[in-house]
Amino acid sequence: MGRRTLGTAAALAASAAIAAACVLQSAAPPEEKRFAKDVVLHVEWNYAQWLPEGYAAHDKKWPLLVFLHGAGEVGGRLASVERHGPPKLAAAGRKFPFILVAPQSPHLLWNPIEVNAFTEEMVKTLKVDATRVWITGVSMGGNATWMAASIQPELYAAAVPVCGWGDFFLVRRMAVMGVWAFHGAKDPIVPVAKTQELVDAIKLVGGKPKLTLYPEAQHDSWTQAYDDPELWKWLEAQKREE
Repeated sequence: MGRRTLGTAAALAASAAIAAACVLQSAAPPEEKRFAKDVVLHVEWNYAQWLPEGYAAHDKKWPLLVFLHGAGEVGGRLASVERHGPPKLAAAGRKFPFILVAPQSPHLLWNPIEVNAFTEEMVKTLKVDATRVWITGVSMGGNATWMAASIQPELYAAAVPVCGWGDFFLVRRMAVMGVWAFHGAKDPIVPVAKTQELVDAIKLVGGKPKLTLYPEAQHDSWTQAYDDPELWKWLEAQKREE
C-alpha cells in the first residue's frame, strides 16, 4: 500500500472517529426549560360609530357589524374610514338596522387579536345581540376579517371578507359561521387565488361559504359587493347558534 493510500485511509479513519464523537455528544438529552410570561397588548384606536334608529328609545339588542378599512385609510384622520364600504353608505345617509362601527388602524396590517378585543368591547359596552355579530373588511381589512374570524370563530356569526387573504389552515375553523367572500378576477394587488384557496379550505371541512367573483373588477371589488342588496339580506339572516 502506497503512502498516498495510507494517508487517505488515515484521514478517513480520523473523519469517522470525529463523526462518531459528534453522534455521541449529540445523543445527550437537552436541558429542559420552561418559559412563562403574561403578555399584554395596549390597543388605542379611534373609531366611527353609527347607531340604528330607535337605539336609545328601546332596550332591545341589536346586531353589530365591524368594518375594517384597507391600507389607504391608515392614519389619524378618522373621516377617511368613510371612503369605502358600509361607512361610506352610512355617511351618505343610509340607515342600517344594526350597529355599525369602523375603527381606524394607525399601522399597516391589522392585528387580529386586537380586532377581536375591540369587537368584544363593543359587545360589552353597546346593546348588542351577541348571537348576531358580523365582521367585514376590504383588502388589508379583508385579511383581518379572515384572520380575526379564524382565531376566534365563536365570536362571530358571519364574515364578509372582500379582496383579502388569510391562512389556509386556520380558516377551516370558520366552517361554523356564515362566510361570503368577494374578489375581482383581475385584481393586480391581491390575486383572486388568495380568496379561492380559503373558500376551498372551508369547503373541505364541510363549511358552506359563498364566493362572488367579479369578472372585470380589479382591486376595487368592494363597490359592487356592498351595493348588492342580496348581501345585506343574507347578512341580516346570519345568527350564531348559542
